[in-house]
Amino acid sequence: QVPLVESGGGLVQAGGSLRLSCAASRSIFSRSTLGWYRQAPGKQRELVATCTPGGRTYYADSVKGRFTISRDNAKNTMYLQMNTLKPEDTAVYYCNVDPSLRAYWGQGTQVTVSS
Repeated sequence: QVPLVESGGGLVQAGGSLRLSCAASRSIFSRSTLGWYRQAPGKQRELVATCTPGGRTYYADSVKGRFTISRDNAKNTMYLQMNTLKPEDTAVYYCNVDPSLRAYWGQGTQVTVSS
């Protein structure tokens, strides 16, 4: 069973919005700081945002003010609301715990922002 499953990516024009979802097992969701990561073509994977079980958040400077991370404890699901998207946000987005664990990397979900 895959511990974390991402969904919600797609193609959007610059300035548009998308919401990503990450479904997690109950054991992971309840005890872990969860994070969204992304990897653009030719670049290293980078941390985008994190959220602790208590709701404390962190954002990379590149997305601060545009992206919002949240958790739904009843659904064991984490979200990333992405607004005012830019072409440089184009990447495969992944969820994982923070710090990340190799065993938890999934397929990711592709986000493509056209100019």
